[in-house]
Amino acid sequence: MKVVHTDRHRGHDPSVETYLGVPVPACEVPERAEVIRDALAADGGFEIIEPTEHGPDPILAVHDAGLLRFLEEAWPAVQRQRIERDFLVADTYPVRSMFAGMSDAFVAARPEPVAVGGRTGWWGLDSSNPIRPGTFVAARGAVDVALTTVDLVLGGEAAAYGLCRPPGHHAAAAMAGGYCFFNNAAIAAQAIVAATGERVAILDVDVHHGNGTQQIFWRRGDVLYVSLHSDPKRLYPFFLGHADEIGEGPGRGANRNFPMPLRADDSMYLATLDSALERIADEPGSIVVVSLGFDTYEQDPIGDLGLTTAGYHEMGRRVAALGRRLVILQEGGYHLGDLGHNARAWLRGAEGRA
Repeated sequence: MKVVHTDRHRGHDPSVETYLGVPVPACEVPERAEVIRDALAADGGFEIIEPTEHGPDPILAVHDAGLLRFLEEAWPAVQRQRIERDFLVADTYPVRSMFAGMSDAFVAARPEPVAVGGRTGWWGLDSSNPIRPGTFVAARGAVDVALTTVDLVLGGEAAAYGLCRPPGHHAAAAMAGGYCFFNNAAIAAQAIVAATGERVAILDVDVHHGNGTQQIFWRRGDVLYVSLHSDPKRLYPFFLGHADEIGEGPGRGANRNFPMPLRADDSMYLATLDSALERIADEPGSIVVVSLGFDTYEQDPIGDLGLTTAGYHEMGRRVAALGRRLVILQEGGYHLGDLGHNARAWLRGAEGRA
């Protein structure tokens, strides 16, 4: 299997993030991609290649131009405004209660702030998503990784793996958040739709619900979004990811969430995966985009499920058994000690290797 990877991800190198207002060691660090790349290189059965550049147009097909502009301008604005910080997060967000009782038209007319701190809240979801000097370059690199993976599959590969970092599924059309800046999987799915005219399915197996992917395709019927994740009543992103969220308008029925109980093990998860794959099998189309997270692992520091390395191998096997071509894109996974082993197991399962 071909693996797409770029060193540009190293530009996004946070050492801390904030959790409940307190600085803590960052989880989404460059070592994540390095340990996966090293494990796949040592396997001998994977070919690691560089991505090709695809420019901004595929991003703008999914994201608001203002988000792209903000992320490009954010760190230069930090320097220009002489903010003495190692990373940038917002301290104010335009939450719904701020606008209670005000008309939608009035709220929509509020201007974007000028100060970079205000702009970060305007285009952001949370304070655990630090922006660093190289964040924009890394995020653009992750998009190129995803789109090069699409190119490989459209070019005839049965499956290809994009080692995307930063991840993407929490990024909405006009919002970064949850370690994510651009939605790699959504950009990939849109590129497939544009190139083929086919419907596309996205299978999200990260421990967290992909609220951004759901939002982007909420009213579209040409992209099916199916997600298995921890129940949002207890885990980020908290406010989306419930089973009754099925889409609206043309997208009604094209959104399917499977919230999982605490510490769900391989057996329970795989049984639910079978239901998710049955839903995908009912949908037309020949390609599945997999948002692949390993924060479902039993030892993950921020997840709360109970999957094992053997479970990942079987998961990969079952997804491949669907018989569709696979664009596999990396999302979360933060237990560095076993992250490479888990990725190797999933991909070997998808290839039919022991």
